[in-house]
Amino acid sequence: MLRELRTFVMVARHGTFAAAGQQVGLTQSAVSAQMRVLEQSLGVRLFDRSGRAAVLNGAGRHALPLAEQMLALYTQMALPTAAAEWQGELRVGAIASLQTGMLPDALPRFRALAPRVELKLVPGVSLDLLSRVDAGELDLALLIKPPFELPKELLQIGLAREPFVLITPLSVAGDDPLQILARQPFVRYDRRSFGGRLVSQFLREQRLSVQEALELDELEAIVRMVECGLGVSLVPCAGLWLQRPTRLRVLELGELTFHRELIALLRRAQRQPALDCLLECLLEAGAHGAPYPAP
Repeated sequence: MLRELRTFVMVARHGTFAAAGQQVGLTQSAVSAQMRVLEQSLGVRLFDRSGRAAVLNGAGRHALPLAEQMLALYTQMALPTAAAEWQGELRVGAIASLQTGMLPDALPRFRALAPRVELKLVPGVSLDLLSRVDAGELDLALLIKPPFELPKELLQIGLAREPFVLITPLSVAGDDPLQILARQPFVRYDRRSFGGRLVSQFLREQRLSVQEALELDELEAIVRMVECGLGVSLVPCAGLWLQRPTRLRVLELGELTFHRELIALLRRAQRQPALDCLLECLLEAGAHGAPYPAP
């Protein structure tokens, strides 16, 4: 029955019997036959078939995470129990600031502890990485904590909590963040991103109407724009820009300080020694992260 479960998971992920067959090396008719066997064995229909599409019905949506757990448990029966013995590939997705901040601090130790593991690093924004973990395309994602409830199949582990600060060019005078934001052009952290939503919420709560100069999602690019005098910005104190000299003033927000939370995200059914070892290295790197500079 394991092969039928594997095929079922592929059909659920790819939406048609033909696409699933390409993933598992079967013809469309063979996939269809396996799904009939599975449905007969369970005594329920799993799909609403419409044309070429195979859409999970209520029973199928209930069965999918259970099938994934069963396959993961079967796989783990033959896995080594120590990270040093693990051999294979880990697909890790990460937002830009973690690729250049926490990950470089964590990976040398992970490499020493799990030398036979091959890491594949996949860049992306938080929402995209979340979707790819949920779809089983990534083993682990490092991202900003989403502002909504996660599916119960996903496990989130806190890595770090970064305060937002106001950054300005050296030429901007004054020490009151709210007055500066009201008067200066504003380089906005993309409001569609998880981090940008926190900035938008802060501006609403402070009833601030800003003069937008530019909107973008890359923190390093935002910092460079501010350095060059385009405007001021609210950004998290990330290692991405703290680890190099900057031509900036950095102002704390005091009692108004808000934070972004960085998390690791994985499917509960896919935990294994190499992933746990990487998470341990990331947590250690986060605990020893550099403090943010005084204004």
